[in-house]
Amino acid sequence: MHAIDVHSPLDDQLVGWLPAAREDDVTAALAAARTAWPQWAATPAAERGAVVRAAAAAVRERANDLATVIETETGRPFASAREGVLAGAGTLEQYAELGPVHRGRSLLGSAVDFMVPEPRGVVVALTPWNDPIAVACGLLGAALVTGNVVVHKPSERSPHTGLLLATVLRPCFPDGVLQTLVGDGEVGAALVRSSDVDVVAHVGSTATGRAIAQVSSAKLLLENGGNDPLLVDDDVDPSWAAGQAALGAFTNAGQLCTSVERIYLHKTIAAPFLEALCAKARAWNEKPQPLVDTRHREFVHSQVTDAVGSGASALVGGSIPEGRGAYYPATVLADCSSAMRIMCEETFGPVAPVQLVSSFDEGLAEACSGDYGLAATVLTSSMEHAQRAWRALPVGTVKVNAVFGGAPGGAAQPRGASGTGFGYGPELLDEMTTTKVVHLGVPNVRS
Repeated sequence: MHAIDVHSPLDDQLVGWLPAAREDDVTAALAAARTAWPQWAATPAAERGAVVRAAAAAVRERANDLATVIETETGRPFASAREGVLAGAGTLEQYAELGPVHRGRSLLGSAVDFMVPEPRGVVVALTPWNDPIAVACGLLGAALVTGNVVVHKPSERSPHTGLLLATVLRPCFPDGVLQTLVGDGEVGAALVRSSDVDVVAHVGSTATGRAIAQVSSAKLLLENGGNDPLLVDDDVDPSWAAGQAALGAFTNAGQLCTSVERIYLHKTIAAPFLEALCAKARAWNEKPQPLVDTRHREFVHSQVTDAVGSGASALVGGSIPEGRGAYYPATVLADCSSAMRIMCEETFGPVAPVQLVSSFDEGLAEACSGDYGLAATVLTSSMEHAQRAWRALPVGTVKVNAVFGGAPGGAAQPRGASGTGFGYGPELLDEMTTTKVVHLGVPNVRS
């Protein structure tokens, strides 16, 4: 058995250490889940919904405690962390309502065909550190309310958060229905390799998602990395557009799945846009937020230095600050080109790389490039350009004139290197269930 050490990115102090699960722990958890599944699957949907609703209330009650641990482990400020916790509780409440009314279809012919959604079985949920409660609650809520059982492995970068969530949620469910294992990639690999797993739901890096796809025979729900573009048309207010870019690139120190990763800016508004974006970056840097750890900071900085070495200009930021913690400044890079790593790969840090384009068509072509397909944003006053953009962009989510937001309960379905399967919304209930088709005929009756 080995231990997982967690150091706070705020000041490098040891948060604590936890023993990683062993192979026999994985085997025992999956066996307990399989044993618990039939009874949980047979529990009436309304009762399962009531249990999930009680779980949501428990999360709300412990919101401050959960937010404190998140801040300590990941550096996410308490207020923002608490918002994520409450978002997770809201998602549990949403699935508590949606689960009991999840239904199939019927077809009336000479006989009646009806389609019944049934739980798939044992779900392994591998969740990330950047929004550890909100993401986990979405996957756990959808899986549990539809009659599945779950073995949850939180990220090794936020294991105390995962264990506290388990402490909050476990009393709400029967034994074996929801279990949590702490561990690193070895534990995750042991879980996904098992033939006794029916669904693997993973939110995390593209490399890990590809590794899972190579070894798992289960149904896969993968939300992997992104390299989300922001396309800025020449007919929008440059100051407003810069505010959107800053929000998208710097929120949570750029450590969001749908952060703005690359910006294509019409050159006619370049000067005022860049001036406003630099001002926004300097304002963000007055109250800096660290990255999750120094290892990740080194990765982010390597992309910045590669870009500068290839001709980009760091207008703001771009250097590792002195002192303790894993801090990295909000950084604005101008004069970027499509060949640079920072425009081609996921950075997952507070960096806004800007490439100038001569026309909307050129910017759209650049935004459509690459292997990722998570999300994209278009800022434009032209309905024609908006329509063309959302049709052309090869991503699961296109946002017009707002880098974040969307309707409550909205769905998301990544493409390409960014993953597969719905990760949110009512559609996630479909992913967590399989369909049984019943042909119901009329027998001949002896007279």
